[in-house]
Amino acid sequence: MKVLSLVGARPQFIQEAVLNKEFIKQGVNEVLVHSGQHYDYNMSYSFIETLDIKKPQYFLGIKATTHAETTGQTMIEFEKIAYKEKPTVILVNGDTNTTLAGALVAAKLKIPLVHVEAGIRMEPKTMPEEINRVVTDHVSQLLTCPSKLTVANLKKEGIVNGVHLVGDVMYDLFLAMKSNFDLEYHKKLVLKENNYVIATIHRDYNVDDPHVLEAILKQLSLISAEMSVVFPLHPRTKKRIKQFGLNKYLKKLLITEPLNYFQLMGLTRNTYKVITDSGGYQKEAFYFQKQAIVVMPDTGWRELLGWNYLADSAKISSLIYKKPICIPPQDVYGKGNAGHKIVSLLKKSFQ
Repeated sequence: MKVLSLVGARPQFIQEAVLNKEFIKQGVNEVLVHSGQHYDYNMSYSFIETLDIKKPQYFLGIKATTHAETTGQTMIEFEKIAYKEKPTVILVNGDTNTTLAGALVAAKLKIPLVHVEAGIRMEPKTMPEEINRVVTDHVSQLLTCPSKLTVANLKKEGIVNGVHLVGDVMYDLFLAMKSNFDLEYHKKLVLKENNYVIATIHRDYNVDDPHVLEAILKQLSLISAEMSVVFPLHPRTKKRIKQFGLNKYLKKLLITEPLNYFQLMGLTRNTYKVITDSGGYQKEAFYFQKQAIVVMPDTGWRELLGWNYLADSAKISSLIYKKPICIPPQDVYGKGNAGHKIVSLLKKSFQ
C-alpha cells in the first residue's frame, strides 16, 4: 500500500507530524509532497524540523499568488508525481488551495481520496477555504471527521458513505508534545503570566483590505494600553502593513517572527487570551482552556462558540474581558488517538 500525501500550510504540517509517525508505526509506505504554499521558513520548514517530520520527497515550489494560479500550478505538478508514484490512495487535509488541488487530481485520475478534517462548514459560503473543503468532501471516498458536528454537517449534504468520527489529529500532537512546550518563552519576551494576549491575523478578508486591517491594528493598539499584545507577523500580513503604510500601529505591539510550534504553545499556555483568525489556533487555545476572540464572520469550530467569541474587526477590544457562557467538554475533539484511527481505516479500506 502506498499513500501519497500533499501538504502545504502550517496546520497540515502539524497534522502530518502525527500521521507520518503513525504510518511508520503501522508499516504503511507514505510519499510526502510539499506544495510550497507556505514557503516562508517559519511557516513551513521550521515545523518540519521542530516536529521531526520526515523531509518531503517532493517540493513543488508553488508560491501562493492568485487562487487560480496556486491551485492550477499545484495540480499540474502534483499530477506528474501521481502518475510517477502510482499510489493506492491520495491523502489531503484541511481546506487550503493545496487541499483542493490534491483532491481534484485524485478525482480526475480516479485514485481514492482521503480527506482528513472533513465536514467543517462555515459562512460565508464564498470563502475560498469553504469552497475548498466542500468540493474536497464531495469527491472523497474516506472522510475522517474531528467532531460529531462535522459528521452531522456531511449528513445534511447527503454524504454518509465513508464517513468516520475519529477526533482531531491536532489534539493528538498537542498531547504527545506537551512535555516539549517552551513554557518559559513568555519570560524571554519579558512578559508576565496571564498579563498578555497573543494575536495572529492572516486571512485575506482581514489583511487585504486596508480599512479592515487598520481597524484590527487600532484595536490591538487599544488593548496594548491594558496589557501586552504579542503579534507574530504572518508574511502576508507583514507585506500588507508595509504596502498600506500602517507601520505606525505596530509601535505599541510586541512584534515577532512567526513562532515555531513549541514556542507558540508555550506562549499560549501562559497567555490571558488569544485573538486570531486561524482555524487551528482557536482549537489549540481551547486545549489550554484559554479563550479565543475569533476575528471572523463565522468559525468552522462552532462547537467552541460560547467559550470563544466571534468579533468584528472594529470591536475586538470590547471582548477582552468577556467571560465564557459555556465550557465545551475537554474530549469534544477526541481522546488523542485520531492518527491511529485514520491509518487503521486506510489499511482496512484500501489495502
